Amino acid sequence: MSNTIKRHQTGPVHSRVVEHGSVVYIAGTTADNRSASCKEQTEEILTKIDAFLALGGTNKSRLLTATVWLTDMRQKEQMDAAWKAWVDPENKPARACVESRLGTPDTLVEIMVTAAK
Repeated sequence: MSNTIKRHQTGPVHSRVVEHGSVVYIAGTTADNRSASCKEQTEEILTKIDAFLALGGTNKSRLLTATVWLTDMRQKEQMDAAWKAWVDPENKPARACVESRLGTPDTLVEIMVTAAK
């Protein structure tokens, strides 16, 4: 395993994508359209995650873990609908889903994933 660490889209507080060896880490991702429903925010996030995974040289079929934060667990069904339409049915990651306050009141969902290359 290589000890090389590659960081992509590094900003003032974090990197969006970090590659280490054969693992790609995607930072917690939120939607830009915060006026959208939970399902629509989730769809936007998953599209962004696809691009971040590609930047790290992998894709959703290689997901290892996912953590989902919702501001209201009553919206889990909406998030799950988007998730089920997106996730590779043959290669589902280990996943946790928890309720939490997020960075802004209009952020309804945040997702963080880890994938193998």
